[in-house]
Amino acid sequence: MFERFTKDARAVVQGAVGHAEEARAHTVVPEHLLLALLDREGSRASFALAALGVGERREEVRQALRDARRRAGLSQAETDALAGLGVDVGEIVARVEEAHGVGAMSADDRKGRRLWSGHRSFSRGAKEVLEKALRVAVARRERHIGDEHILLALVLRPGVPAEVLADHGVTHESLTRVLGDGAGEACA
Repeated sequence: MFERFTKDARAVVQGAVGHAEEARAHTVVPEHLLLALLDREGSRASFALAALGVGERREEVRQALRDARRRAGLSQAETDALAGLGVDVGEIVARVEEAHGVGAMSADDRKGRRLWSGHRSFSRGAKEVLEKALRVAVARRERHIGDEHILLALVLRPGVPAEVLADHGVTHESLTRVLGDGAGEACA
């Protein structure tokens, strides 16, 4: 599949691995793909993000991803659902961090542990995003998979990246409008 990736899409995958290494995470997750997309300049995805106003709010998006990581990767929707059951995730995070330090619930927090420098595998979620990017490109009748297809795949897959992007005005509909070429219903 990677032979069909454009230079920009390959850079996103490599950037995601870099973000995983920086976080000392053993696996690359969809959030790392989004962080790598936020790093890009001069690509179709960076154009789309800039056109939707995320270009100047990249740090807000990064902060929202950090906040979700502090909640052990729970999306705001999941946090709200737990609140409906009487579970205050914020209180749980505060208590855990009081006892074990800030970021203790972060899945990729490896403070005080030996740096793992092996090969980073891709989580099931990250693999799903890349597979969805292929399906998006096929649905758009495009031969190669670009970073814009990875971005479209992220907004189509439920989870923290889609939620954070939607909170900043980046949805499948808004991306389709900005990117044009009619990202068809088949990829939804």
